Amino acid sequence: MDPVRNPYAPGAGQRPPELAGRGRELDVFDIVLERIARGRPERSLMLTGLRGVGKTVLLNTLRSQAINRLWGSGKIEARPDQSLRRPVAAALHMAVRELAPRHRAPDRIDAFLGVLKAFAQRSNPTGRAGAATKLRDRWQPGIDVPAASGRADSGDIEIDLVELFSDAAAVASDVGTGIAIFIDEMQDLGPEDVSALCAACHELSQLGAPLIVVGAGLPHLPAVLSAAKSYSERLFRYQRIDRLDRIAADRALCAPAEREEVEYEQKALDLLYEKSGGYPYFVQAYGKATWDHAPHSPITAADVRVAAPEAEAELAVGFFGSRFERATPAEREYMRAMAMMSAVEGEPGSVVRDDMDAAVPTAEIARALGRKPASLSPARDALIKKGLIYSGERGTVAFTVPHFGRYLRTQPA
Repeated sequence: MDPVRNPYAPGAGQRPPELAGRGRELDVFDIVLERIARGRPERSLMLTGLRGVGKTVLLNTLRSQAINRLWGSGKIEARPDQSLRRPVAAALHMAVRELAPRHRAPDRIDAFLGVLKAFAQRSNPTGRAGAATKLRDRWQPGIDVPAASGRADSGDIEIDLVELFSDAAAVASDVGTGIAIFIDEMQDLGPEDVSALCAACHELSQLGAPLIVVGAGLPHLPAVLSAAKSYSERLFRYQRIDRLDRIAADRALCAPAEREEVEYEQKALDLLYEKSGGYPYFVQAYGKATWDHAPHSPITAADVRVAAPEAEAELAVGFFGSRFERATPAEREYMRAMAMMSAVEGEPGSVVRDDMDAAVPTAEIARALGRKPASLSPARDALIKKGLIYSGERGTVAFTVPHFGRYLRTQPA
């Protein structure tokens, strides 16, 4: 098989050659855009799921849908050490620049840019959590108009974001379209920023303004939003992005192969689904390795068995290993205990089922380690902050990365 023609793309946020199994999400977003265009009330959208299920790919595809409808759009990636003010200003700047050529009143655009510049330059002098404002947050936006005064510049991020989003939505209304802001890794926003974002979306929904936020994050994102504003449970439309079912996983492999006049035997597809678990990133990783090792078409189960160790070795370094290396010894001990509890034993020493997505009670982890639960809180909290585990329900934790428990059980203590 010619490796140059290999169609599979196991990259972070890289769109696969066939976006299989996401038709429902794309259709829902089309309806959201159309309803807003007709002045109908709609909610902003939140995508949640484990790492490797294709949230970023889907987020980018939804943005393309908005752009195709001539919406203004901007995308940011949240970071735990950065205020929302700078990136959201840059995203809105991009969105309004897309709308500006169709606006009949350049002065109206300049007025908004003045407000945007004031918002971007106004930062809390004490920064987040009382720390001094970092140099990288003292950002000067590339806006040629003077900063406005008295609008979105109070220094209170909640007040300012509500005013900024309202003004941006008014600009979009002038040209008969909307604005969509896409936020990846949304669970990494600070509490004040999450609260401000919820308040702004709440105000927009009440006004029926044509600006929506589309966020993507780990499974505990709804809990993060709910902790900020109790009404967030009703404020957003939540869509859980999960592994692909068998039909979609087969399509993700077969459709691009057919375009290269290559086929799979049924037993090869059976084994590839068993290996990948239907997780889109793993489907691409195993598909790529199998293609490179297969001598000819049709691709057989034997080809998959030969290629699987290479795919697993690559995943062990790039997908699992890089995350494992970020953990301290105490955090690794905590995760190993989780990993052992997510396995169900058959014969002595053999794992017959790996319930990778199951939540594990924190009390049971403490019992397994012979420790008091309170003494493990620092390790647990640090792992949540690093995005390696999450707490979907009180008193339980689970891995954010599929197959991570299986990987950990292969690592020396």
